[in-house]
Amino acid sequence: MRKVLVVIDMQKDFIDGSLGTKEAQAIVQNVVKKIGQYDPKDVYATRDTHPENYLETSEGKKLPVVHCVEDTPGWEINGEVAAALGSATIINKPTFGSVVLADLLQEENDKEELAIELIGLCTDICVVSNALLLKAVMPEISISVDATCCAGVTPESHEAALTTMQMCQIDITR
Repeated sequence: MRKVLVVIDMQKDFIDGSLGTKEAQAIVQNVVKKIGQYDPKDVYATRDTHPENYLETSEGKKLPVVHCVEDTPGWEINGEVAAALGSATIINKPTFGSVVLADLLQEENDKEELAIELIGLCTDICVVSNALLLKAVMPEISISVDATCCAGVTPESHEAALTTMQMCQIDITR
């Protein structure tokens, strides 16, 4: 069984930018350490990617905070995390869950059974969205989330998302 790591949206805007939190800043070293436990060929990372007219989009109307606009400093992956990722596969995603990521990992799973671990930001939006999408596409594989390498919009919504994922048969490690 091949173990892969999915690093969700460890971008400047979510760490210390327009939507940053102290909780997000606190997990950076845990994330870097976790990435180091995997071969770069087994690491996939997502990057939340929005257009300049973000505020005109459906998401922008409900979350009117400009963030992760492509090719801006806030869109970039945190420097320490980017260095740890090295040659990992990076996928830009226009919304919470990535169908491209799910398709890619399903193709990999067809070749060799995978066990997928997810980490990153934000637990209660993009981590939970991707975990549930992956579980829907590949219900029989092991999917886990390391809570020490995740942060939510708030500590309460982080815990709620962990509970939701656990209820959907995603293993939570702490």
